[in-house]
Amino acid sequence: MGGSRPFIRGRGPVKKEAEHKINELIRATQVRLVGDNVTPNIYSREEALVIAKDLGLDLVEVVPNAEPPVCRVVEYQKFLYDKKKKEKELKSKQVKQLVKEIRFGPNTDDHDFNFKLKHAMNFLEEGHKVKAYVHFRGRAIAYRERGEVILLKFAQALEEYGKVELMPKLEGNRMFLHLAPIPRKKK
Repeated sequence: MGGSRPFIRGRGPVKKEAEHKINELIRATQVRLVGDNVTPNIYSREEALVIAKDLGLDLVEVVPNAEPPVCRVVEYQKFLYDKKKKEKELKSKQVKQLVKEIRFGPNTDDHDFNFKLKHAMNFLEEGHKVKAYVHFRGRAIAYRERGEVILLKFAQALEEYGKVELMPKLEGNRMFLHLAPIPRKKK
């Protein structure tokens, strides 16, 4: 079934409800009219419809919760196209922030620590959050202090790249530390 509309068995395709009320579907008795080539003011629904028809455009309810509802005189298909275009543009400008994990053991040596530290620096510079944790296996839980020392040393080494959101905290057999990137000023 290659249709783009939802389908309910035995009932056929489901009609999608319109996103906006247009023209005769507007039920308010008075509307605040806005748009190009229109004098912004409060009109009765009938007057607003006549103005829209004279211009060869549609009357679209854009703010239904206002008192009275705000309606715009515009070509409806063009209005929908512009709205989708703006939404797509806003979505592309959003920064996607990921949480990167870095794992240590209670006996992590300096070379491994520095290696993981460089990765964390890169992650924070790219704008990602970092979740560092020490994983205790078996009886290694007796060395909780070592894990806390490693995480505090890690946080101190990264203080110019990120700020600590959550201090070292033991949950089960893992001790966590959360770091968020420091916002960089654009040049």
